[in-house]
Amino acid sequence: METKPLPHDAVLIVNAQSRRGEAHFKEAKERLEQSGVRLTAAHAVKNPNHIAQAVRAAVASGAPMVIVGGGDGSLSGTVDELVGKDCVFAVLPLGTANSFARTLGLPLELKGAVDAIAHGRRRRIDLGMIDSDYFVNAASMGLSPMIGDTVPHKLKRYLGRVGYLLWAVKCSFGFRAFRLVIDDGVRERRMWSTEVRILNGPFHGGVELSDEAAVDTGEIVVQAIVGRSHMRLAWDWYAKFFRLRDRNVHTEEFRGQSFRLSTQPPQRISIDGEVLARTPATAKIAGGAIEVAVPAED
Repeated sequence: METKPLPHDAVLIVNAQSRRGEAHFKEAKERLEQSGVRLTAAHAVKNPNHIAQAVRAAVASGAPMVIVGGGDGSLSGTVDELVGKDCVFAVLPLGTANSFARTLGLPLELKGAVDAIAHGRRRRIDLGMIDSDYFVNAASMGLSPMIGDTVPHKLKRYLGRVGYLLWAVKCSFGFRAFRLVIDDGVRERRMWSTEVRILNGPFHGGVELSDEAAVDTGEIVVQAIVGRSHMRLAWDWYAKFFRLRDRNVHTEEFRGQSFRLSTQPPQRISIDGEVLARTPATAKIAGGAIEVAVPAED
């Protein structure tokens, strides 16, 4: 079935605190307009807490497309405003890892991302959920939330993924494994774990972590690093970063529509890079929840 073309009218909202947001706001605005996108409004938001409010106002005004520039946290914090609305969600990847953009096959440079918005197509995708909170790409518990909650903003902004890596080494010294229970409503699985990823797409932290997760399967993927060893967790990230043949040797994956996750001790949950929940929690899929702009050849 042929889908409707992407709208030519849009509202641009950029997180000016994201790694590249402030520097690229003016260029993004100019490139979009030169490519034929008519911006009915454009906002460089300096307080990240106000981005969702700006998106909500844009959707309420009847904007057929909202373009959000920022990192994965900015996107996840705004996507709730588009669920159930006749409004296309378009992405300018201006963050550190840009995992959601990678999942959608978007170019990571500004020119290519603008071209996808101006000349691409619509794609209906799933969203993940932690309890009632929607997310675009991935949630996690274990070491990742500790890193995301404490990493200095300047380290992340100027060193990017290298900054995350350096901070991860520091955080690992005070981290302990936890007992994990995964319940799909039929069966419980119990194990020790050092990290759990709840994936709507294959990327997390800019690294492709799963061969099974995708944004249009109607299922959520729960991936656990099994065991109590820090070395296993470090090897898992290393092996997946370099896509080694035995990269999944220390992980177990579970696919389904809903899982109840509990831990001992309780763990904080990072949702697309922002620590917003804690266990116990329910991870589930919201099938076909929104439409996004993707490259025409995707």
